[in-house]
Amino acid sequence: MAEGIESELAETLALLLPCLDERQQRLVLGAVARVRGHGGIRLVAGAAGVAESTVSRGLRELVQGAVPDGRVRAAGAGRKRLRDIDPDLVPALLALVEPEERGDPQSPLRWTVKSTRALAAELSRQGHWVGHDTVAGLLRSEGFSLQGTSRTTEGARHPDRDAQFRYINEQATAHLADGQPVISVDAKKKETLGRYAVGGREWHRAGQPVEVRAHDFPEKGALKAVPYGIYDIGTDAGWVSVGCDGDTAAFAVATLRRWWDGEGRHRYPDASRLLITADAGGSNGYRVRAWKRHLAEFALATGLSVSVCHFPPGTSKWNKIEHRLFSQISINWRGRPLTSHEVVVNTIGATRTRTGLTVHAELDPDAYPTGVTVPDDIMERLPLTPHEWHGTWNYTLRPEPLAPFIQQPRDRAFGRFPAGDKLPAWLRHPSLTGLEPAAFDDLVTRYRTWCDEHPPILLPGKRPDGGPGAGGRRLSAADHLTVFLLAKRWTMAQAPLAEATGLTKNRIGATLRETTPVLAALSHTVPTGPLTVTSAQQLAQIAGHNLTAP
Repeated sequence: MAEGIESELAETLALLLPCLDERQQRLVLGAVARVRGHGGIRLVAGAAGVAESTVSRGLRELVQGAVPDGRVRAAGAGRKRLRDIDPDLVPALLALVEPEERGDPQSPLRWTVKSTRALAAELSRQGHWVGHDTVAGLLRSEGFSLQGTSRTTEGARHPDRDAQFRYINEQATAHLADGQPVISVDAKKKETLGRYAVGGREWHRAGQPVEVRAHDFPEKGALKAVPYGIYDIGTDAGWVSVGCDGDTAAFAVATLRRWWDGEGRHRYPDASRLLITADAGGSNGYRVRAWKRHLAEFALATGLSVSVCHFPPGTSKWNKIEHRLFSQISINWRGRPLTSHEVVVNTIGATRTRTGLTVHAELDPDAYPTGVTVPDDIMERLPLTPHEWHGTWNYTLRPEPLAPFIQQPRDRAFGRFPAGDKLPAWLRHPSLTGLEPAAFDDLVTRYRTWCDEHPPILLPGKRPDGGPGAGGRRLSAADHLTVFLLAKRWTMAQAPLAEATGLTKNRIGATLRETTPVLAALSHTVPTGPLTVTSAQQLAQIAGHNLTAP
């Protein structure tokens, strides 16, 4: 009978005990032994195949009133933590992770990837034997986590930055309250067309990713897509023209004109004003003359009074179009190669959000060449009114034609040559220039005439007169020729020539670059002198001039 009971008990415990943890097993064995009464401890120990002390301990815990606390072993049981065994472990780890704040600034891991395996290897080398998983646990317990960089430092801040933000907000609020359109404009990053990698991931069957080129650098002749966007702040709607040529001011205003003709004038039939918010640089920057010139044409054609408010330099990310439109476009084409203009247009046009954003996209195949300049006389005649607050960033273009043109005197044609000569007269001595006074004056006349008939082709934003405040430093036509003749006839370096003329070496270099093609076009050659002049004193001796004379 006893053997039958023990066998049944052994079978029951064999099924139950594997499902319990160590403490639960001990309590169950103690409970069964208590129910069996006298001899229960030995009976249960034999049936379960455990020591009698284990059953006795479980019985003792039941008698003492064991309370479930989620622990298997009593507090303090088990192996001691490494940070308790090795008190120097955590300080050594922190010295590696934060070498600037604590520890050695020449830490061996200062310029390497601080992975948990690299940290564990270095700690072990220092005598703190530890595994990478323990390092990860120690870092988490000290308040560390894996983090990327945070784009928060904006560099130098313009003193009027915050005030300009408030001004833009006031202008936008007033326009919207009056039912006038307010738009945010900017150009998105140019995209190279082809099977190039695009950031992000899309759902595909496992092991079947979209195959793209191994390298991101564009192949020769690769086409570009130039998206220029307009975001209507009042209606949460976008318009994007995808260009095939340059990102120029003409392209920007052409997109604005397409938007107004396609949507703007229908959405705002009673509009008389338009507010544009734009960043400080690019094709719609506040320094770009062509941007203001084309906006004046747009204002005249539409009858709108166009106000522009630019964000301060370095704050373009605050422009609404960046995070309301462009970010959604980037999400929509993530992980998808942009193989053609059609793909770009269709992908942009399919952009939607749950908050109601809609986007219209179309291809603009027109050409917009770069390098087109707007001369001073056009800028002075623009119907542009700077605002009282920061007129360089905030201005209004009235729907009026250009002011009447006023002919400037000939001796200041193109702003290139002032009326008076700046260089000393002795530098034009015939022995130095190789030309008699009459021949020199004839060359000056021919030089001026050629320059008048061929105005300079300038880079965008450059002024033919050297910019504001350059009037006192500009050289006359005679000064230009004097510098050129002295440099070529006497093979003079810029340093002695600067000493003789009082000009900077940069100014001399610019004068030589400007004068050389003109004299080549006039077929004028300069005879080489009998020696190389290396100082201003030597040049004065040739001309018979005393440099020390008052």
